[in-house]
Amino acid sequence: MAFIGYARVSTDDQNLGPQVDALRTAGCGEIFEEHASGGERSRPQLAAALARVKRGDTLMVARIDRLARSLSHLLEVVETLRARGAHFKSLADPIDTSGPSGVLVLQMLGAVAEFERSLIHERTVVGVRAARARGRVGGNPGLRARDPVVLGKLAASRRATRLARLTAEMEAWMPVVRRLRPQTAWPEVTVAVNGVLSAGSRRFTEGRLVSTVQFLVAEGLVDAAIVGKAPRRKPRKGVSARQRACDAVAGLLAGRPGITLAEMGVELVRLGHRPPRGGASWAPASLTALLGRVRLTGLVPPGSKWAGTRETVSRQA
Repeated sequence: MAFIGYARVSTDDQNLGPQVDALRTAGCGEIFEEHASGGERSRPQLAAALARVKRGDTLMVARIDRLARSLSHLLEVVETLRARGAHFKSLADPIDTSGPSGVLVLQMLGAVAEFERSLIHERTVVGVRAARARGRVGGNPGLRARDPVVLGKLAASRRATRLARLTAEMEAWMPVVRRLRPQTAWPEVTVAVNGVLSAGSRRFTEGRLVSTVQFLVAEGLVDAAIVGKAPRRKPRKGVSARQRACDAVAGLLAGRPGITLAEMGVELVRLGHRPPRGGASWAPASLTALLGRVRLTGLVPPGSKWAGTRETVSRQA
């Protein structure tokens, strides 16, 4: 468990000192400091702080308005933290999601936000109908005119939304990318990443994984060395189905060193690798043979339960 602080002021000439002192007194060992408007959601230091928070940690601010200027943004950030098993605490406000009273306050705020959204929706519908009755065309005039300023703001908003979503998801798969890249080529990395995703999660294609990591590098959340060139491999013509299955097993072991034989068989079928003798599932003997071939290539991670000799693998199977 760790306390991670976030301090913000709107302009460079404002003093972050009082917030930093309060956060350090409260036990924060790491504090992210930002100079940015509260209305701007695309804040690099806030994104970095959210990426740093792990399960059991607490993100702490001196006051709520240092984190967000709108209730919807506050609830969005808190929900992101709760989804990964982390907490949020404001020193000057009665919000501490590690305790029942803080959760109750948050639930009340959520009810207020829902009521506010309903009122806004109702007023919007009425306003649109009245405007149409007067012959006005809806939509943003700047977008219709392709105004560069408006388009730039729209792009920044989309980038901020994407960044917020990724910071909530990357904890599950980014450690696999950091461990394998750049020594391992992207096809194998993609298999390994998909191997650690939870059931129901959207699987990565190689192209989407590469573009996602490049985006995180551009935002300063990931080391640029990860997207460097992998060692060149000799092209393989006519790769057999067995070799493709071996590559998939190597990727699964890289992402999940403790994977069981049964889980490995299920993942191979899900990835489209059919058993050599037909049927709907992989036999233990076939999986053991694949593990033996992968072990000979040196692609079994040292920490994997399958890194032993062929005899050890057979006993574990």
